[in-house]
Amino acid sequence: MPVIQRLDPYLRALGWATLVANCVLVVTGGAVRLTGSGLGCPTWPRCNGDSFTPRHAMSVHAAIEFGNRTLTFVLVAIAVATFVAAWQSGRRDLRTLALVIALGIPAQAIIGGVTVLTDLNPWIVSLHLVVSLGIISLSVLFLRRLDAPAPPPVRGPLTLLATLNFAVGWVVLYVGTIVTGSGPHAGDADSPRNGLDPLQISQVHADVVFLFVGLTAALALVLPAVGAPSEAVRAARVLLVLQVAQGAIGFVQYFTDLPVVLVGLHMLGAALLTAAMTWLLLTVRERPERPEGPSVVPGDERASARS
Repeated sequence: MPVIQRLDPYLRALGWATLVANCVLVVTGGAVRLTGSGLGCPTWPRCNGDSFTPRHAMSVHAAIEFGNRTLTFVLVAIAVATFVAAWQSGRRDLRTLALVIALGIPAQAIIGGVTVLTDLNPWIVSLHLVVSLGIISLSVLFLRRLDAPAPPPVRGPLTLLATLNFAVGWVVLYVGTIVTGSGPHAGDADSPRNGLDPLQISQVHADVVFLFVGLTAALALVLPAVGAPSEAVRAARVLLVLQVAQGAIGFVQYFTDLPVVLVGLHMLGAALLTAAMTWLLLTVRERPERPEGPSVVPGDERASARS
C-alpha cells in the first residue's frame, strides 16, 4: 500500500483538527475581547511580571486570557503532528501547506503579543483575527489536497465569478473587523478604538455584504443550471445559508446594542464563512473537465486543454 494511503486517515484527522481548533481559537479570542479580558495578562510573553502564569489569586479576566494563550500549545501540537505526517507522505504540496499552517501559529502568537503590548490597538486586533481566518482557509485547502494534487484550473466565467466571490468575501471579513474596532467591545475599558464612525463603517460593511450575497446567490443559481458537479452546487448553497444566518445575526446585534452572545456567534459565523467560501472556490476551479449534466458554460475548459 502506498505511504499516502496508509497515512490518509491520520492526515485527514489532523487536517480536520487544524480546521476545528482554529475556528475555536476565533471564538475564544472573541471571548477574551467581549469579556474585557484582553489585558487579563498585561504583559507578553509572560502573563504577569516574571511569571508565565497568573500569579496569586487568579481573576476571571486573567483566567480567560491565560486560557486563550494556552490554546496556542494545542495548536502547535496539532501543527507539528500534521507537518510530520505530511512530510512522511512524500508529497511536496502537502508538506508546503502543512509548513505554512505550522508557521502561522507562532506568527499568531507574536501578533497576539504585539496586541497586548500596544494596549489592544484595534488595527493589530484586526490583523490577529484575519491571520486566524487565513489559517482556516489554508486548512480547507489542505483537506482538499488530501484527495489529489491540484489539477489544472478550469477557466471561464464561472471560475471568474467564484474568484470574485472569494475576493469580496475577504473584503467583507476585513471590513467587519474595522466595524468591530470602532465599536464598544475593545477588550479592556481603557483600550483605544480606531476613531471611525460606527454608523458609517457599518453601512460600508452592509453594502459589501449585499454584493457578497448577490455573487453567491448567482453561483447557487447558475451552477445547477449548467450541470456543475453536485459538490460545487452544495458548496454554493451552504455558503448562501451561512451568509443569510450571519446577516440575520449581524442585523439583530446592531439593533440590540451588540450583546456579547450575538457578537460571539457572529465571530463563529465569520470562521465558518471563511471555510465555506474557500470550499466553494476550490470546487468551482477544480471541477471535472466533463461536469455532471448535459450542458456547460462555453469557454470553461481546462487550461491544459488550450496548451
